[in-house]
This record gives sequence, structure tokens and C-alpha cells, in this order.
Amino acid sequence: MAETIIIRVQSPDGVKRITATKRETVATFLKKVAKEFGFRNNGFSVYTNRNRTGEITASQNKSLNLLKIKHGDMLFLYPSSPAGSSSETMDTSVSQSLRPAGAPQVVEDEIDQYLIKQDGKIYRNRDQQLCRHGPLGKCVHCVPLEPFDEDYLNHLEPPVKHMSFHAYIRKLTGGADKGKFVALENISCKIKSGCEGHPPWPEGICTKCQPSAITLNRQKYRHVDNIMFENHTIADRFLDFWRKTGNQHLGYLYGRYTEHKDIPLGIRAEVAAIYEPPQIGTQNSLEILEDPKAEVVDEIAAKLGLRKVGWIFTDLVSEDTRKGTVRYSRNKDTYYLSAEECITAGNFQNQQPNICRLSPDGHFGSKFVTVVATGGPDNQVHFEGYQVSNQCMALVRDECLLPCRDAPELGYAKESSSEQYVPDVFYKDIDKFGNEITQLARPLPVEYLIIDITTTFPKDPVYTFSISQNPFPIENRDVLGETQDFHSLATYLSQNTSSVFLDIISDFHLLLFLVTNEVMPLRDSISLLLEAVRTKNEELAQTWKKSEQWATIEQLCSKKGARGRAPSPLGPGAGPRARGKLILCCVAPRRAVAGGCGQHLCSERDLGSRAEPFVGSLVLSFGVVEPCAHLGAAPGCQPRGEAAPSPSPCFSLFCFFFSPQARSACSSPACRSTVPWGGRPTPSRRPCGPASTAPS
Repeated sequence: MAETIIIRVQSPDGVKRITATKRETVATFLKKVAKEFGFRNNGFSVYTNRNRTGEITASQNKSLNLLKIKHGDMLFLYPSSPAGSSSETMDTSVSQSLRPAGAPQVVEDEIDQYLIKQDGKIYRNRDQQLCRHGPLGKCVHCVPLEPFDEDYLNHLEPPVKHMSFHAYIRKLTGGADKGKFVALENISCKIKSGCEGHPPWPEGICTKCQPSAITLNRQKYRHVDNIMFENHTIADRFLDFWRKTGNQHLGYLYGRYTEHKDIPLGIRAEVAAIYEPPQIGTQNSLEILEDPKAEVVDEIAAKLGLRKVGWIFTDLVSEDTRKGTVRYSRNKDTYYLSAEECITAGNFQNQQPNICRLSPDGHFGSKFVTVVATGGPDNQVHFEGYQVSNQCMALVRDECLLPCRDAPELGYAKESSSEQYVPDVFYKDIDKFGNEITQLARPLPVEYLIIDITTTFPKDPVYTFSISQNPFPIENRDVLGETQDFHSLATYLSQNTSSVFLDIISDFHLLLFLVTNEVMPLRDSISLLLEAVRTKNEELAQTWKKSEQWATIEQLCSKKGARGRAPSPLGPGAGPRARGKLILCCVAPRRAVAGGCGQHLCSERDLGSRAEPFVGSLVLSFGVVEPCAHLGAAPGCQPRGEAAPSPSPCFSLFCFFFSPQARSACSSPACRSTVPWGGRPTPSRRPCGPASTAPS
């Protein structure tokens, strides 16, 4: 039997031992190396020396004994492909080896895929006082640290209490087994189904199907390490609602996840826009209403390269209106998040799970963040970021956690009932003697469920969307009188006269209006414009500007703008909308002399609740024409239906252009006259309403 030898092969990812024989051919040995390191092809080279000399080439005629390779020798492997592709190949093999048995094939977020490939180690410079070696040497004082080193994180300024999620994964997979048996399992508070040894709950339960008791601990890691608003304008526009009404407000944060370089392998949530869903807000409460546009908003955000990264709400009470200060109410003596807010945050995080390859379920935790706009120690508005722990997410998902009515800082673990089995929930506390004791979570301090996240604004603002002095109104702010319609769009376009079309159209709320408006939604034809905004490509924006859709939008805006500037023909006190019917009014011209006739004709056409009056211009109506009474009468003019003292010519354009039936409906004898239009006096326009004796 051939003598067995073990050969060490060192690669950029570590050292592995290959079992071979002295008479084994080099080609067979290299196949073993490729299989061990996860290479699908010969995209690597093996050398006898570290400086890449003495390359071992595949040969069926040469044996390891002929190359003088002995038991215990060290060979050196270097990928022969470019750096990017080689690391990608290695990372793919590592990901496959780290995936637990039975775990589904999942595609992680881009930021996760990027951080997997990073080294993540904390490199330190040579210490001039403690290091006694040369410039190329390393010792315990300057050797690189692992990204999960707690001593290093605690000595940062400010100290970091939670390591990043990817640093936590490195800690789990950094042992001798390289995380071969690591599996991030989600907590379940429900009875396992399929147990046939006893009747179902509440008649029976056993240790196989009974969920384990939960002891709440401070989570050592967090999925997001920093929240950053791109600029102050995003937050200021959101706070304007509270400034104008005094009511609390809520919004969804849309942005992207990027690398946070201040923490090893950290993740940052960058906020580019805030979408405000339908809601009912008071000074002390918020109620989120059903949003029929939620799916469309997520779709448009995805085409802009954004996603929903969190939610934000205000908890502000004015303290001194003259100084502009707010009350400092959330602190260590009260609470940071109430139990009800923790439950809401847990519900949102369950809706936005974090895709993870190490979990048998394919997801673990969440990157969804919570931001509270509240008063700080200096009585100014501060933005505080939070997440709830994975244990809280499990309690909320399985409906085991309730808020306390009179104590917002306390939660309450439900008790088991005939409808639901709830496992025991405990937490550890310190008694008055300094001993650590275990308490039943009835009630439960919510501090055990909260993870704080730093919230920042950059020194150099970033603008995914353009900023205007006269921005387009934000959605769902009808209570402020700020509505999204074509009149507001016409006003916005008239006030923003930039020659760069991309700067005008790059507004998140404007793009949502173009897609979701009921008059002319552009959901199927706006992809090119969204791509132009995402890539900041003015040529693409100009191409879309020449489309028929934008021409129609401009036409609607021009009509709305003209009608908005004209005086209302319905007179002072007329409302801006007509419920149920659209009033089409043809204005009768006013005579040049004082006391002119105020006759006019109106027709009504049922258009539903979306209708609003068209004012200030001649509108052709092809419905049934019905005469209506005078809104007012001048001296010598009688209401319709009564004979006038003397016939006077009618200057109504409506009566002239329409059919004889329309003219016969008018009470003016001039409508039945055969006098040609050229022989009539030149009309002068006047608004509908009470006749005035003022000179025209």
C-alpha cells in the first residue's frame, strides 16, 4: 500500500490539509486541491514558494515524489483570475459551506453581499512604545483585531454597545469549524403542529410541541448601525405639519442601505424621502389608515433605486412658543419607546424581514428602523433612532405581547388561554440587595426590547431629489389645505422656471402624483423618467419630456392655471367644488353702460364626486341645456320668465354658437332676432353674479 502523506496548502482564505500519496500524479493532486477550496475550474496556481516561484503544473506523468514534495510540506495557492472575480468565487463557495442543511436558496440584499466579501478586520498602526519589532513585524499590540472585539468597541467615542450584524456572523463562523454548524433560528412562541401523541391544545401538550420559555436578554448585535437623513430639508418639511397644526404626524422612510465605515462591517440606512400615508393625528395619538396607494409607492421607489427602510413619527409638545422650545419628555426617568410603539415597530419589522442565508427560514431579524422626532435635553427637536430586538419581533408576531393601559413604559406578556398557549416570558433584574433575580414578564420593562441607533445629518448634504424654494405639495395633507392636483402642479411649474427639466421633475412627491392621480395616471409610461431621475440623466429626461403624456399634462396644467387666475363666475361666496355635478357656465357679456343685463345660461352634467367647476372660459356642453334664473338684476332688468320693459339685445356667446333650441330657451328677444352677429354691439365680458352699477 502506498505511503499516505499530508500536504498543507495555504491560500488567502487560510490553510487546508490535503491527503495524498507519494506516487500520486500532480494532476490528481491538483483536482483534490480544487475540490477542497471550492474551485469549479483551474482558476488558481500552486507554488512551492511564497514568492510565487516554483509553480506546480498539472501533469499525468509526474508524481509528487518526483517533485520532491514530502509529508508536511507547505504549498501556496493563489487565484489566477482577477481580484474581484476570484473573491466572488471564493465567497460563493464559503456561502455554500456556511448555509445550514435544508436552508432555502435566497438572494441577500446588495449591502449584505458586499460586506460578506470584506475583510472586516481592524488594522492598527505600530505602537512606538510597546512594539519592539521591526516595521514588517506584528505583535499583540498591533496585530489586526476582529470586527467583533468588544474591548475595541467599548473604547470608541461614543462607545458602541452593539456590534454590527455581520461582525456577529464573523464571530459565529470564526472558529475552527468555520461556522459549519451555525444556524440562526427564529424564535417561535407557537405550539409545533403535527404532534399526534395527545389531543390538541387545550386538552393536551407535550415537551416535543411545547415552545420553550423565553428569557429576555440585551441583544448584542443590531442589523442597522446608523440612520442618516440626506439633508435637513427632508426632516423640516415633515415637521412642518406639526408646526402648522400641533398634531402628531407619521411617515415612511424611503432610502437605501449603505456601508457605515465608523463601525466594522456596519450598515447605514440613508433616508432620501418621506412618504406620508393617510392618517388621523391628534395632539396625543396617531391612527394609520388603509393606504390604497402603498403598493404603487413601493413600486415607484424601487424604480428610483429606493426602498422602505423605516418609519418616523413625532411626539412633540410645545413648551414656549416665543423661544421655539419643546418639552423634554422621553428620558431615562420615563421611557424612550412606549410598549405600544414597540409593538408597532415589531409589526413593521416582521413585515420587512432581513434575508439571511444562515437561517433555515431564509430570513432573520429586520433592517427596518424607527425614528422618533421628540424633544431633547436642550428642549430642541431631536431625532432618535431605534429597533426592537428579535425576541420582541417574535412576541409581536405570535401575539404574546400587550401594552399596559396606565404605564406606557411597561408591556405585559399574555397568559395562556383555551384559544392560545403562551410560553413563559422572563427577564433578569437586580434586587435591592444587589442580587440578580429572574422575574416573570407580567409586567415587562420595554427597555429589554429596545436597541438604540444613532441618527445623524451629514456635514455635506446629499440630494437624491432636487430642492425647490416652492416645492410641490406633500400627499395626504388636505387638512392643511395643501392638495395635490393639476392646479398645484401648474403653480409649481410656473414658479420653477429652471432650464434643466430634470431639476424641475426630480421631486419624490411630484413623481408619486404623476403616477397616482385619477385624471391621467402615468404608471405604465413613466419608467423612462424614473430612470432619468435615478441616474440623473438630463438627456433621458428631455426625451420623456417630448412624449405625448407630458404634452397632455402641460395642456391640463395650462387650463387649470388659466381657470385658477380668473374670477369665479358664481360670484363671491361660491364654493370651490360642486358636489355631484359639474357646472358648465357660459358667461353673458356685460354691456358697456351701467346697469347691464346679467343673463347667462348654465347646463349641468353629472360627473360624480370628482367634479369641480370650470370657470373663467367658454365651455362647450353637449348635454341638456336648461335656462336658469338671474343671480341678480340690474335696474330695468327683470328675472327670467317675466317680460322686460323693452327688448334688449343678448350678448351670450352660448346662445350664438349653439342650436336654435338653445337660443329659444333664452328669455332675451334678441336670441330670436335675425340680426346678423356682425351688426350687433361688441360684447364686453362680465362675470356671472349680481349685476353691478359700477362703470366697466
